Amino acid sequence: MTFDTIFLNARFDGGSRHHIAVKDGRIAAIMPADQRPTGTETIDLGNALVVPGFVEGHIHLDTSFYGDAWRPHKPCTDGFDVHERVAFQAQNMAEAAPMDVRARNQLDLCIGHGTTQMRSHVMVDGSVGLKSLETILRVREEYRSLIDIQLVAFPQSGILASPGTPQLLDEAIGLGADLVGGLDPASFDRDVEKHLDVVFGVANKHGVDVDIHLHDMGTLGAFEIEQIAARTRVLGMEGRVAISHAYGLGDITTDQLKKIGEVLARSGVAIMTNAPGARPFPPILALRNAGVTVFSGNDNIRDSWWPYGDGDMLRRAATLGYRSGFNVDEELRVAFDVVTEAGAKALRLEGYGLQVGAKADFVTLQAEHVPEAVVGVPQGRSVYKGSRLVASSGRIMGKRG
Repeated sequence: MTFDTIFLNARFDGGSRHHIAVKDGRIAAIMPADQRPTGTETIDLGNALVVPGFVEGHIHLDTSFYGDAWRPHKPCTDGFDVHERVAFQAQNMAEAAPMDVRARNQLDLCIGHGTTQMRSHVMVDGSVGLKSLETILRVREEYRSLIDIQLVAFPQSGILASPGTPQLLDEAIGLGADLVGGLDPASFDRDVEKHLDVVFGVANKHGVDVDIHLHDMGTLGAFEIEQIAARTRVLGMEGRVAISHAYGLGDITTDQLKKIGEVLARSGVAIMTNAPGARPFPPILALRNAGVTVFSGNDNIRDSWWPYGDGDMLRRAATLGYRSGFNVDEELRVAFDVVTEAGAKALRLEGYGLQVGAKADFVTLQAEHVPEAVVGVPQGRSVYKGSRLVASSGRIMGKRG
């Protein structure tokens, strides 16, 4: 077979060197370095470490101010409060640059760091209708050759508390959203069952997956997780539901965590954590050992929730490892897995990874192996999407569209 492109001297984690042969944007062969395959084009990777493209499993393309004017953070008046943060966000958004401009800025940032797959939550509720989704759908189309993006219809202002939202979520899926979301069924909407009725009703009607924001702490959060898992099993949606944040899993006893870990594993509900500062977060190793898929995302980047974020999933892996107390190499590989393979599993991605038949989406790193990459967060990366160079040293190289 004659290949379209041969990537020479790719070093995999573990030290082995290979040539990667690509045909029609997919990996057609992985060969030992002592073989010399033929192809229309050859690219020498110079013995750089090659890893799969990063999976950004949770971000908000519609609400970031990255690239816009600096906006000082407004603290809540009496401890963390989702309602108050949503109000601050509405105030800031009214003064921000156009949404499509800010979304492009954020996409360029993430792609430049090596993200090739993304799940973004986009506001769909009575406060904004479908306007934000329509804007982000247009931007997604512009970037279709640079990154694959899943969009979640996200009721940031609640479902029951925001008139018209159930119908809007239904319409959002027809418009092009890929998943339906939810937000704190107990503390925000004050009715867990009715909230979940809407979320899972829309999902079941359209055959789409679910990703629910859950900030509630302690036993309240644990109860909601159990209810979400129960719905998942009843509807036969194992492997198609995620809970984002799930702070309560970091705020319960070891025995309670063990019980809920078993529930989550049995229902196939994945957990997203970005290990946010000053907040408890789900214990990654304990959940993985129970059979739960744990993935990650940058979440908010310089928006109304906090001023931090650089769009780099490799740095997010370092943060996960640091906050989890990961030190030995295998633990550092776990942190890396959370932003790559585990993310691909949670997002149910087709053709992911460094294997024959997978999409030729990968990143080159100047590091000896994955553990060194996680702690060193090397820059100067090259990012390939379908074997095409789309970013180099943080700068977008490929054409949109």
